[in-house]
Amino acid sequence: MSDYQIALWSFNLGRAPETVDALAAQIEDGMKRAAAGGARLLQLPEYFIECCLAFKPDGLRPDEEMHFLAETGVELRALLASLPEKYGLSLLAGTMPVKSETGITNTAFLLTADGREIRQDKLSLTPFEQCPETWQLKPGSVLKVFELDGLKAAILICLDVEMPALSSRLATQELDLLLIPSMTEKLSGYHRVYGCAKARAVELMCAVAVSGTVGVSRGTTQNDSNVSGAALYLPCEEQFGFTGIGAEISPTDGMKSEEPFLFASVPVQQLRVLKSGNAEVWPGAWTADHVSVTVD
Repeated sequence: MSDYQIALWSFNLGRAPETVDALAAQIEDGMKRAAAGGARLLQLPEYFIECCLAFKPDGLRPDEEMHFLAETGVELRALLASLPEKYGLSLLAGTMPVKSETGITNTAFLLTADGREIRQDKLSLTPFEQCPETWQLKPGSVLKVFELDGLKAAILICLDVEMPALSSRLATQELDLLLIPSMTEKLSGYHRVYGCAKARAVELMCAVAVSGTVGVSRGTTQNDSNVSGAALYLPCEEQFGFTGIGAEISPTDGMKSEEPFLFASVPVQQLRVLKSGNAEVWPGAWTADHVSVTVD
């Protein structure tokens, strides 16, 4: 398989669309840009839909925001549904709150060019996401591995990539690509997510793609800052230039309208060759089953 081209969009929440249709039009512009650059996948970040608080109803309380954004998300997904086929590339439409009988989840939506919709709930929620006075979200319980354009892939949402237990679950799956939509308030959060994403590339011998929100949504009551960049991480192998950085845009807060949009190439065949036993020291899906922990 030849290299797989992707585009990573760290969406600026300050875009402040006035309607759902306006946001869908902005995303379509991004799809056009990604298609023109030869990408087969465009990835948006976690909670990019928060920009829709720019047109929230007057008097909306913080504990009602997720319900409003969940309803907005239903409208938005309907408007986005035809874009992957129209432009010939898949769209990871960031994450959005989704209502169910058991509560509201933070859910990623992958709309594939071949007409599928793949959902992945966030598994490890931040304290803020679970706060009864604000967003009141519920964690998911299923981690999906799926096929995308001949690649084996999975999605971990922001904090999920910081959890080694989830990486261990994925270690036996022989992934080609791990997708990480994120939202981080501070530079510290950026470094946690992106640093752990780079570690996952080493552990899983796969490519890891990260994009996050920047800027501030007009109408937000919670997120006064967002800091992110965009990156494709690879295993730290000689074939990829030693550093593990396939492509990278430095972090920004987006307050001067900066908006990272990164084109990157996933070297699928090289990754598979390394994974087959040609990596420098990688032991494969190694477990610590033979190791006991003692406390002296």
